Amino acid sequence: GHIVRNWKVRWFVLLQDKLLYYKIEGGKKEPSPKGKILLDGCTITCPCLEYENRPLLIKLKTKTNTDYFLECCSREERDSWALDITGAIHAGHPVQVQELHKMKNSFKLLENISLHHIVERMCDNSTGIKLTHNSGQGNRYKETFTGSALVDWLISNSFAVSRFEAVTLASMLMEENFIKPVGARSTEAMRYSDLSEQFLDDSTALYMFAESSNKNISSKEELQFNISELSGTIVKQGFLVKQGHKRKNWKVRRFVLRADPAFLHYYDPTKEENRPVGGFSLRGCLVSALEDNGVPAGVKGNVQGNLFKIITKNDIHYYIQASSKAERTQWIEAIKPLT
Repeated sequence: GHIVRNWKVRWFVLLQDKLLYYKIEGGKKEPSPKGKILLDGCTITCPCLEYENRPLLIKLKTKTNTDYFLECCSREERDSWALDITGAIHAGHPVQVQELHKMKNSFKLLENISLHHIVERMCDNSTGIKLTHNSGQGNRYKETFTGSALVDWLISNSFAVSRFEAVTLASMLMEENFIKPVGARSTEAMRYSDLSEQFLDDSTALYMFAESSNKNISSKEELQFNISELSGTIVKQGFLVKQGHKRKNWKVRRFVLRADPAFLHYYDPTKEENRPVGGFSLRGCLVSALEDNGVPAGVKGNVQGNLFKIITKNDIHYYIQASSKAERTQWIEAIKPLT
């Protein structure tokens, strides 16, 4: 609400240039909507992390700087609305909006085809995607491919029938950590773009297989990575158990929390080299404790308890177990001020 900041259920209708909302479902018994959001000049933020206990928000800012916060019932519903609203803002034509909606809803992986299978095909020496050496901002990247090259490859190998479907599929590969962005252009899009624009169908956006990223980035970029992300003051460190992104297994990691800049990195304690195996910026993150009565969606395997979750600005979910409730509370209280 604009006057009283409470949350109310409303029935929304997306038109060519505006978003209408009604008090009654369907809006049939109302002569006029309760309100409308003009989409001309509007900007959309999804996911919006301004409310800590509401991770399923979409934020719309009109060209008159009026903010609207819309909460959805699920991540899938949120992403679907965000896609269609984004299409209406950019396309400005109802037919194109309907086509975007149809294409998204009709897209699904072929039967007996998995993301693992696609990656295996991509790695094939004869028919896979062509890997090249590229450079940008003084860095050299080995065995990379461009966003547009991946889109072309997915279409030519019949995994997608259009560039829109190929971008959707490439986004899934990136979300599941099969591929990762490298270089300034693709990395910036991943960190700061709207959800529907994080993978770039662009010949200047570089990507690589996630498993080969550690050994194929030049030493110069490793140094820059250390300077930019590992230079902050250490606020807290200790051992926690983290769920993996691909295999969903649980592994002990040494976590290091830094401020200025605010980053959380994790290290493999079985390796002698003191380089993180992963990490992320805490800017715009949400952190919260998870109750132990029942395993939440997205969590698999052996869960001992004392869980907490961190959701990054890019809507990547990290599930972490502490050794006790007190330790969990200490980590959450240390992370929150840095988000």
